[in-house]
Amino acid sequence: MAGQKTDARDVHVGQRIAARRKKAALTQKRVAQSFGMSAAQLQKYEKGTNRISAIHLDTFSRLTGTPLSYFFEGMERLDDVPTDGFAEQPQQSYAGETPWQGLVDLVARHVAEHFPESSRRELAAAIHALDEKLNG
Repeated sequence: MAGQKTDARDVHVGQRIAARRKKAALTQKRVAQSFGMSAAQLQKYEKGTNRISAIHLDTFSRLTGTPLSYFFEGMERLDDVPTDGFAEQPQQSYAGETPWQGLVDLVARHVAEHFPESSRRELAAAIHALDEKLNG
């Protein structure tokens, strides 16, 4: 993106993009065409010479079936922002919260973002059927 200097984080993300592209057996030309850009531009993203936009990274993650978090795993932090951010932590847990709640929240968010409504209903019905089997 014009005017922004790249750094080690852009190199890290670019290397992860290249790794996923290769794992998916996609050529730079094929991926670049799907974005409407040149293969040379994609190569600049992969080398970290240019910073990839969030929109392009999201599209690439869906193209390769890769969670967005993959591109940032193991990335060196270059700031002093706490991992959990600056928000205050809740003083008490929600009623009914279980050790499974984190997984439930993660799966629900993923399903809501990536599945059509019909699939979400089918998943909910399957979970309801499992609950019936386990709890009578």
